[in-house]
Amino acid sequence: MVLRRPTLPAAGACLLSFAAFVLAQRAADVSVIDLMVYRAEGWAVRNGEDLYALRVTHADLPATYPPFAALLFLPLTLLDVPELRTLAAVTNLVLLVVLVQLSLRLLGRPARLPRPAAALGLAAVAVWCEPVWTTLRYGQVNLLLAALVLWDLTRRPGHRWAGVGIGVAAGIKLTPALFAVFLALCGLAEAGRRRRRGGRPGGLWNARLRQAAVATGAFLGTALLSAVVLPRDSHRFWTEVLFAADRAGATEGTANQSLHGVAARLLHTGDPGAFAVALCAVAAAAGLGTAVAAFLATPRRLPYAPAWAVLACAVTALLISPVSWSHHWVWAVPIVLLLGAEALRRGDVRWWAGAGIAGALFCSYALWWVPNGRDGGAGPLPELDQHGGEMLLSAVYPVTGTAFLAVAAAVSVRALRRPLPYEAARPAAPAEAPVPAETAAAGPATPAQAVAKE
Repeated sequence: MVLRRPTLPAAGACLLSFAAFVLAQRAADVSVIDLMVYRAEGWAVRNGEDLYALRVTHADLPATYPPFAALLFLPLTLLDVPELRTLAAVTNLVLLVVLVQLSLRLLGRPARLPRPAAALGLAAVAVWCEPVWTTLRYGQVNLLLAALVLWDLTRRPGHRWAGVGIGVAAGIKLTPALFAVFLALCGLAEAGRRRRRGGRPGGLWNARLRQAAVATGAFLGTALLSAVVLPRDSHRFWTEVLFAADRAGATEGTANQSLHGVAARLLHTGDPGAFAVALCAVAAAAGLGTAVAAFLATPRRLPYAPAWAVLACAVTALLISPVSWSHHWVWAVPIVLLLGAEALRRGDVRWWAGAGIAGALFCSYALWWVPNGRDGGAGPLPELDQHGGEMLLSAVYPVTGTAFLAVAAAVSVRALRRPLPYEAARPAAPAEAPVPAETAAAGPATPAQAVAKE
């Protein structure tokens, strides 16, 4: 009976895990400090106060998001703090299940198990990884942003509103804007391929370019709405706050799991300067190049090409952002699922080992094993005096992300070198050719495969 109807026991296991998680967070007396900042931003908008002058909580935190986010935080002012904490916890736990569901949809998995059952079962485990724990600890919006992006990228690209999710996510927090760049590059690559095949100039416009345009338009719409409703705050954000790199916090802090943070700790300085800029420029070129290569490989050469492309872009965004707090790495969930799906498909112990190591690292909380300034205190942060071993531990997510990009690049380039199935029998495959049977056997076709479809 359990095997015939797996969703019910999976839901029970998920609820038990979530209940234990909530009890553990209460025992740890989590502060949901970022949620308090969001609520204060909503009050600033509601009372007509200067949004970017506010400093709240015991940590004296400022507003750092675009003004559109503050407009979305207005409803938070309608609830008392206890109710708000409960609502935030429940919402984030539901969003985790949604994120796992969308990740499975991106992969076209599972083939022999109802997807809701798989999503609930996997969420019961994923909730304990450090990025998810810290997201709920602070009451952050990371799961919402990741879900918005994946919802957009698992829709049919030709859909009228495809791209809106990415644009809105970028309006809340700028980092997801890189996905619009990714879509534009994929669209240009597809147009170039069609042109080489003798396509008509008018036929070079494609679904990826359209989705990138819609995402850009949606993002500009959020900025325009904010400029109309909050003109003073909008002007200050786009002319001043946007360029204040230190406003979000200390670059060298262990919590900053971006290349800027790694460079700052490596150089023992809070301002890594040109070195960090050059490092991020190389990472941006390599990461976006890898994402486009995976897109060009298509599911006909690389069964999980859409997931490799999307997650390569996500990791690139996390690496090159000036600040990527550890809780921003909720993309660890689909990353580990992709590696696990590849292990299932290939049946190779090395892929199983890779998936296991990645999962263990994201669940290890290793970055907090070193002296750090997370809890505040006077004087310079201890991260400025880290030795080699401590630097490696405090760079666990960037190192894992870089390794993921290297693997993604290897599998994508190798796939591009393979001939298309049936290429000898058909000199030129049509642009919208279906996935052949042997590729489809790796997992059912989904709307997400259109992200990497020719």
